[in-house]
Amino acid sequence: MAQVLEFKLPDLGEGLTEAEIVRWLVQVGDVVAIDQPVVEVETAKAMVEVPCPYGGVVTARYGEEGTELPVGAPLLTVAVGAPAADTDAETEGSGNVLVGYGTGAPPARRRRVRRMAADVVTSVADAPAPAPAPAPAAGNGGRGDGPVPVISPLVRRLARENGLELRELTGSGRDGLILRADVEKALRAAAAQEAMAQEATLLPPATLPTAPAALPTATTTATTDGVTRTPLRGIRGAVADKLSRSRREIPDATCWVDADATELMRTRAAMNAAAGPKISVLALLARICTAALARFPELNSSVDMEAREVVRFDRVHLGFAAQTERGLVVPVVRDAGARNAEALSAEFARLTEAARSGTLTPGDLTGGTFTLNNYGVFGVDGSTPIINHPEAAMLGVGRIVPKPWVHEGELAVRQVVQLSLTFDHRVCDGGTAGGFLRYVADCVEQPAVLLRNL
Repeated sequence: MAQVLEFKLPDLGEGLTEAEIVRWLVQVGDVVAIDQPVVEVETAKAMVEVPCPYGGVVTARYGEEGTELPVGAPLLTVAVGAPAADTDAETEGSGNVLVGYGTGAPPARRRRVRRMAADVVTSVADAPAPAPAPAPAAGNGGRGDGPVPVISPLVRRLARENGLELRELTGSGRDGLILRADVEKALRAAAAQEAMAQEATLLPPATLPTAPAALPTATTTATTDGVTRTPLRGIRGAVADKLSRSRREIPDATCWVDADATELMRTRAAMNAAAGPKISVLALLARICTAALARFPELNSSVDMEAREVVRFDRVHLGFAAQTERGLVVPVVRDAGARNAEALSAEFARLTEAARSGTLTPGDLTGGTFTLNNYGVFGVDGSTPIINHPEAAMLGVGRIVPKPWVHEGELAVRQVVQLSLTFDHRVCDGGTAGGFLRYVADCVEQPAVLLRNL
């Protein structure tokens, strides 16, 4: 007789408490393999394919496409257990315990799933209601042959894609659960060993609001008496929460300056005239930002009000604002200060394409220490950026357009850009912020200034 197991929406990490069903990848009656993606969901940070830890026949699905589910809500049920004659059927569980449920079986060698015979489906109909799933196994200190305690499918995928053995890690979560932070720490340590570089701690992701107790219905836009109401959910809701928190908690100030970008544009044209990958304006601005942050490290920080401390970071993880059909997202370029203009261009292109296609992971959207916002692409000259909480500053860049400018004592038409810096007044005073912005403007006007300080 087959056993019916319930698969719940797992904790996807990064403080996320709910997800919206975008597309089911399986139907009732389909046979699924262990760790096969069964549903595509949209969180407040990214689109995610959720894998099922059981192998068997899908007997039920919970929630239509467009429905928002809280973490721990049932996703589907799977009948596991093959007929006695089918010895090559999939084992009952992957052994990778997820938050909120267990797989119900120790890890075993994965085998190819066969179509289950009709008597399996018949036995499912006669099976009793599924028993409560066993609790997650306690941590084994990162060693042994027992189940590997992990917090979510994303953690397993991150480890698998980077060739990291989870059994070698010691989880820092409750009961030894291996968190995303544990995997990222191990990956950073491995990279540091190769590069012989000093590691620094990433910013913790911001905590999103607690999910409502009641299960909401599908996303709808209601119009009554000429008034339209659209729920603030998904990415739009996360943006609203984060910007509101920034305005509420950070005493920000903004300074700005106009700069002659003619020489910067000529430098870019000369670089792109040579053989090799093309360099973007954003990459040059990012290179200038990282050089400025090396001179004014106070702005590469955050404020811990509970400890009443300013937390300064040794490495620059540069976020950049990207507008997508789903809303504004801020992908993060890791170790931006260690990348040249060519490498920055490539990484900006990769993350921008992932943002547009909705394939950014939560890890791509967290851990930033400073943000660059190129709102000039919208055809505007200036703005007062809102700081990307919990960072301490954001540099805004307007459009680069021909304008009258006094150059070498003569009135001329030059390529002019407005630069705006919004900063947290708790981490520094106006002198530091002005010095940072002036250095950025000097590098834009005379790129040789940047070369002199490399």
